[in-house]
Amino acid sequence: MRKPPNDQDIAVQAEGAAPAYANRLSRRESLKLMAALAASAMLPALAAGASAEDAGAGAEDGHWPELDLPPVTANGYGKDPDLMAPAGAPWPLTLTPAQLSLLAVLSDIIVPAEGTSPSASAVQVPTVIDEWVSAPYPDQQRDRVTILSALAWIDDEAALRFSRPFAALDTAQQLAIIDDIAYRTDQTPRRFQRIAAAFSRLRNLVLAAYFCTPEGMEDIGYLGNVAIAGDYPGPTPEAYRHLETVLAELGLSGFAYPVD
Repeated sequence: MRKPPNDQDIAVQAEGAAPAYANRLSRRESLKLMAALAASAMLPALAAGASAEDAGAGAEDGHWPELDLPPVTANGYGKDPDLMAPAGAPWPLTLTPAQLSLLAVLSDIIVPAEGTSPSASAVQVPTVIDEWVSAPYPDQQRDRVTILSALAWIDDEAALRFSRPFAALDTAQQLAIIDDIAYRTDQTPRRFQRIAAAFSRLRNLVLAAYFCTPEGMEDIGYLGNVAIAGDYPGPTPEAYRHLETVLAELGLSGFAYPVD
């Protein structure tokens, strides 16, 4: 069985490699975002992430890293945490600097900076995913195997194609690999079936983590709970018209609120 790569195994500092990822979040901040990610993971698009069957199918014609991952033995928060005297960090973070740097490159391919919207790594998405895959819960530990295997596969594929780690490739070379694994369809070659399923899970986690951040929420126009001075103005005329249309389609126009 292959051991997970360490910082010496993955030459992130190779000539031309992307800068090393630098975390700027406190554990309190990253745990808060991870909790938001856990809530969003109940949505159908994320809950249907890579199952054991999805992550393991279609590997007969391609390479796949058999990682020997050490078990995560932390206890987590438990069912009745002492909120009056909270403990320190509930579990250690497990991703290496090299894995975080590779994850930052991949995250920025999935969510690049555009206009005034920052990239995924700029809002610390790799740190949130580090919290996620380091958490000692069954769903997160299944994702840990999937995500770390995907990172190792991508670096292995970069070495096979271009004799360099993925982070050291130029943009065209990186996208040549990602284009092959971006989506799992009926046309996806068998050698890419397994990694395409794993990359799909990674993409879902990156997107969900991004839109849990304040910058991500602003990008989609979500304001959240905003204090309003004075009387509550109620829905806009556009919202009223939409509601009236929906109620009419359902035969429930009698339940529409009158508009003064």
